[in-house]
Amino acid sequence: MNKPFSAMDMARENVQLLTPYMSARRLGGNGDVWLNANEYPQAPDFAFTDRNLNRYPECQPADVINRYAAYAGVNPDQVIAGRGADESIELLIRAFCEPGQDAVMYCPPTYGMYSVSAETFGIPQKIVPTLDGWQLDLDSIAANLHGVKLLYVCHPNNPTGNPVREQDLRYLFEIVNNRALIVIDEAYIEFCPQFSVASWLKEYPNLVILRTLSKAFALAGLRCGFTLSSPEIINVLMKVIAPYPLSSPVAAIAAQALLPEGIEVMRERVAENCRNRQMLCDELSKLPLTETIFPSETNYILVRFRESERVFRSLWNDGIILRDQRRQRGLDDCLRITIGTRAECLRVIAAIATLKMP
Repeated sequence: MNKPFSAMDMARENVQLLTPYMSARRLGGNGDVWLNANEYPQAPDFAFTDRNLNRYPECQPADVINRYAAYAGVNPDQVIAGRGADESIELLIRAFCEPGQDAVMYCPPTYGMYSVSAETFGIPQKIVPTLDGWQLDLDSIAANLHGVKLLYVCHPNNPTGNPVREQDLRYLFEIVNNRALIVIDEAYIEFCPQFSVASWLKEYPNLVILRTLSKAFALAGLRCGFTLSSPEIINVLMKVIAPYPLSSPVAAIAAQALLPEGIEVMRERVAENCRNRQMLCDELSKLPLTETIFPSETNYILVRFRESERVFRSLWNDGIILRDQRRQRGLDDCLRITIGTRAECLRVIAAIATLKMP
């Protein structure tokens, strides 16, 4: 008798054991206030009108690369564009990590795709939890660097919202001493541009920076991100990137967003978001179910609630979808709240205010 076909049995062993990253959309929900994916709450006004979909796009569209380089303050040969920062995370592993030999390091609680991407490619992981206040444990990092090829640092960190101290990042380059690539994920840097390390590319040949249009540029649905590094590292990544990583509509809209007027609108959007963040923090701090609101330099806040399960489920049932972070290391009773419109923030406050202490 023939054995029944099983795709899972045929999959690589590490894929069989893999727990996939649960994006906001995969987690579902039936809300009308979506505050679980760190998106901008309103759609930008861009359109694709070219009649060229019968042709393959450029691998690295010149308008997009040149405009992003000018925006980031680097040279065009220091930029590569791809399908969001998530593709950059994987490209680095594919290009630089030898399976069974090299490892990646990251410092939880942090963005989950560093782990999932490493596991997908069968690359060992060295996990160094952060210290209190979610700053880097530099001593433990130094003690575990053997075999590490990539060190991912989310700055400011997701889901905690804090930047890494500059002196700690400087010391990180000292202890790594060019033995690994230090990958600084700046997905949220537009909300705190004073903390960017883009200018450090002139000093550190092993620095890689990840960027995206998904957050402050309000283009999460576009799936467009960037890697900034030395021309040498960019050339290596170009050897393994897909032939056409940006579709023609993506390239056209990204180029529009990176015009001076698009960048100005983005900065106005950031200022509004920060005002809403402050208002939300001020009002949540008055509620008895709020235990701790952690400082944030991003478009979300991390809040520790009393009765966190009740808060999460009550808002979920009311159509307000937050991100549950309670399974992350050190984040007991913590929920992450994306900063929405002022009306959405007020709705969150009102919904939590109706919940009484037991």
